[in-house]
Amino acid sequence: MRVSVIGCGHLGIPHAAAMAELGHEVIGVDVDQAKVDRLNAGECPIYESGLPELLARHTQSGRLRFTTDMREAASFAELHFIGVGTPIDADGRSYDTGQVYGAIRQLAPHLNRACTIVGKSTVTVGTTAQVTALAQRLAPAGEEVDVVWNPEFLREGHAVEDTLRPDRLIAGLTTIEAEKAIRAVYAPILDAGVPIFVTDPQTAELAKGAANTFLGLKISYINLVADMCEAAGGDISQIVNILGVDPRIGSGGMRPGIGYGGGCLPKDVRAFTASARQLGAHQAAALLRAAEEINEGRTMVALGLITRALGDRPIKGARVTVWGAAFKPGTNDVRESPALALAQAVQQAGAIVTIHDPQAVATAMVRNPELDYTDDLAGSLDGAELVVLATEWPEYRQADPQALVDRPANPLLVDCRTTLDPEPWRATGWAVHQLGRPGK
Repeated sequence: MRVSVIGCGHLGIPHAAAMAELGHEVIGVDVDQAKVDRLNAGECPIYESGLPELLARHTQSGRLRFTTDMREAASFAELHFIGVGTPIDADGRSYDTGQVYGAIRQLAPHLNRACTIVGKSTVTVGTTAQVTALAQRLAPAGEEVDVVWNPEFLREGHAVEDTLRPDRLIAGLTTIEAEKAIRAVYAPILDAGVPIFVTDPQTAELAKGAANTFLGLKISYINLVADMCEAAGGDISQIVNILGVDPRIGSGGMRPGIGYGGGCLPKDVRAFTASARQLGAHQAAALLRAAEEINEGRTMVALGLITRALGDRPIKGARVTVWGAAFKPGTNDVRESPALALAQAVQQAGAIVTIHDPQAVATAMVRNPELDYTDDLAGSLDGAELVVLATEWPEYRQADPQALVDRPANPLLVDCRTTLDPEPWRATGWAVHQLGRPGK
């Protein structure tokens, strides 16, 4: 098929490259000419595992190109993916869907024949109906323009894999023609056995919020249990294993730490909480708000652990190295990063902070220019009095503690992601402190 992908960011670029990988002819659309030029040259402006190679392969093959011209995309494609951003609104509780409606207003007047618009962006329930009415009113093709909501469930750092081999597809639609179009564009994925849930649009819209919010609840729950372990002297890692074997629960998403972040979970939990209130589901809203409050408090919990790990030494004036700036490994995205929030809190407490990250130093410097950064992992420890593991990159999990033990002034490590096996570190002279786990 000929498809367009409107919006070239963390969602749109991987989706466009993946559609080309599936065999479609793809045109990506963005308002930023400099970004479009980079993309057409095969240069990837974001970091995602496997994405630079996929982008380069298909810009060279001719299956994938980018433009700023919406008229060109409308003329070229029979199916249009909308992958623009929906950041949290000024009220802090709902989605700003201005880019979604802006994309429709730019695209629809050029739609002269039957086609399908497929929304990928995360939106408030009821948006599909409003987008459909707007598109059909503005498009010369009128009611021959179908709108489907097909929410993405990408994990940043795994966006290519999750697009090409998702665990499920959801299509919220109202016509047989729209279902045919969805089944055609995703045919290679469906032929591989991936299940598809064909629903009404409002179910599809709610499903995305429900999935991300449940993950947020799960993360907040295991973090409050980690706090109980901290108080009682229990071991959160063993509790995770005990809970994880229960098929009703599972261990996925149950790593205690400094909370969730990024461009999806925080805003989705906030917006889903607001939707619950608007729908009159007040008990649901109270439960969801409690999960938010737990997540918001994780920075201070971690700061407390750092302070205790320092013992008699004051945090003011201490030289602290923070490993990690991205909100999770596999991406350079620092939006609402718990690692950066913690680094900022440590600095505000008076410490001298240096941050290392394998991929996100450049993006972190833009967001938090007041902090100091380095690209040298071993050198980041020189003179440090304490090391904080804040993002669970494999570079940190697989680091050789023996090779690093002589670098810090005092080999003291606070693992705020509960991701390390502490014993090899302790065996080489490191004092290791972890959230929810006893011992040094």
